[in-house]
Amino acid sequence: MTKVLVVDDDFMVAKLHSRYVSATPGFTVVGVAHTGADALRAAGRLRPDLVLLDIYLPDMDGIRVLRELRGAGLGVDALFITAARDAGTIRSALRAGALHYLIKPFNQAALQEQLRHAAAVRGRLDALDEARQEDVDRIFGARPPGSRELPKGLAAHTAELVERALREHPEGLSATECAQAVGSLSRVSARRYLEYFAETGRAVVTLRYGGTGRPERRYAPGA
Repeated sequence: MTKVLVVDDDFMVAKLHSRYVSATPGFTVVGVAHTGADALRAAGRLRPDLVLLDIYLPDMDGIRVLRELRGAGLGVDALFITAARDAGTIRSALRAGALHYLIKPFNQAALQEQLRHAAAVRGRLDALDEARQEDVDRIFGARPPGSRELPKGLAAHTAELVERALREHPEGLSATECAQAVGSLSRVSARRYLEYFAETGRAVVTLRYGGTGRPERRYAPGA
């Protein structure tokens, strides 16, 4: 279970983001803070794995909070959730070590996508002893030469989760079963990814006929 600390000066926004986190399988909110000082104290006490961090706080900005967390030696990742859009702030967040940067307003699906990405990065690092270059590329989100661009509306991390579900079910699975295996993904969304994989040769489609109605489309790993 990934422990999350939510930091936002707006009580209602913090409550909304906490609800998004709690609705994501594998994540739990361990605390909420509304100032930078409270965030630092809470992080030291609760030891979260991930901090959802606003830039605009009443006593110090979120980038300073992240730098102080780093200086304190806390092994915590940070995802900025903020209305700040200027390139300088985004650059500073990146240099401070942010995993990602979400500009408000955003919907539940956008935040959940980044939560899953953060957990996947942590999981990959925890599983590694010695990394190969492809491991590093995957962790840092680099796209190797010749790799495919995803169509608009498809996210790289979700595509990776769907592809993993395919590999774990070599006998094949339906879009509904894929959505259940991934979690926090609708059947319609799962089918979009599976159809994309089928179009690009990363999945093969078979039809399973029942008694009535349309045959069920089942997807298995491609060559």
